[in-house]
Amino acid sequence: GLRSYSQMHFQRIAYSQLNSRQKETYNFHKIASVLADYGFTCIRLSDDWEGADFIAQHIDGETFLKVQLKGRLGFDKKYLGKNLWISFLHDDQVYLYPHDETLDRFAQAGRIVHTESWQDKGQYHFPKLGNEVLSLVSEFRLPA
Repeated sequence: GLRSYSQMHFQRIAYSQLNSRQKETYNFHKIASVLADYGFTCIRLSDDWEGADFIAQHIDGETFLKVQLKGRLGFDKKYLGKNLWISFLHDDQVYLYPHDETLDRFAQAGRIVHTESWQDKGQYHFPKLGNEVLSLVSEFRLPA
């Protein structure tokens, strides 16, 4: 039930203990917090809209980003041509990248497109980010 202020004890949570829906909510709020520093208000969508989990609206009144929230760096053929941005957290850093342009960058570097995962499943995710991969997305890191 509801607790009074004097009964409330704030304890940090362990991300690893959250279920997948809780992790997505946690990631959304962490990312939205950083995007606020860059002039964006984030609106969470109750249902995927054109592949987006949330809309990031800039204070300029003209910039709207359709953003897919991910747990890690990745690409998916179902996102091609949808003008989507992908956002994920890595080492408590927010990354936000344009899906199609960044996929082209990885393809030019000889990554992803020749893999079995991309050929068969139409998706590719990086379970770990080495220096070479991080260098390909470094400009999309948003310092908090």
